[in-house]
Amino acid sequence: MATKPNAKPVDEEESAEAKEAAPKKASLLGRILGLFNPLAFFRLPLMQKLIVAGGLLVVLGGGGAAYYFLGGAPGEEPAEAAATEAAHSAPPSELPPEHAAFFDVPDIVVNIQSTDSTPAYLKLAVSLELDSVEAKAAIEPVMPRVVDQFQTYLRELRVDDIRGSMGVMRLKEELLRRVNLAASPTPVRDVLLKEMIVQ
Repeated sequence: MATKPNAKPVDEEESAEAKEAAPKKASLLGRILGLFNPLAFFRLPLMQKLIVAGGLLVVLGGGGAAYYFLGGAPGEEPAEAAATEAAHSAPPSELPPEHAAFFDVPDIVVNIQSTDSTPAYLKLAVSLELDSVEAKAAIEPVMPRVVDQFQTYLRELRVDDIRGSMGVMRLKEELLRRVNLAASPTPVRDVLLKEMIVQ
């Protein structure tokens, strides 16, 4: 069997090509991995630095925008939506009609702060929901203290504070907190708005 004197075996040809391609692959991989090395970043030419920095800004900015617009991490909700949902999903605190008692607070008219310093007035009529008729008798002697607590709080309000359903919910929560402080130890279950007029 005759062989050509200049012919190389096939294995030697493939290994020679692999040896030539290996430094190219290694240098390309080294350059890619080198981008993640903070020191290698400073050795890059200015144009490559700008490209890398721009790419990072796009990736981080896109991730931040997606986080912001999609409402944060799973399980988180925006604060106002969470408060509204909590207010609507809370179980009703109504007592059976035979146990509930209601006490009407005298109407309160106070001047409140407006943005353009024009006089503004708030007329408020509320009813207190109590546990029993006995609680109704116990709260009557402390009613001047309750009215005082309401007036001092209401005079600090601005017109913008009581706009919308969230403003009304905050108003009711504050009134309930203050009436429970003033009427202690008699518990008040809820403050019910009968009338609220801003002029």
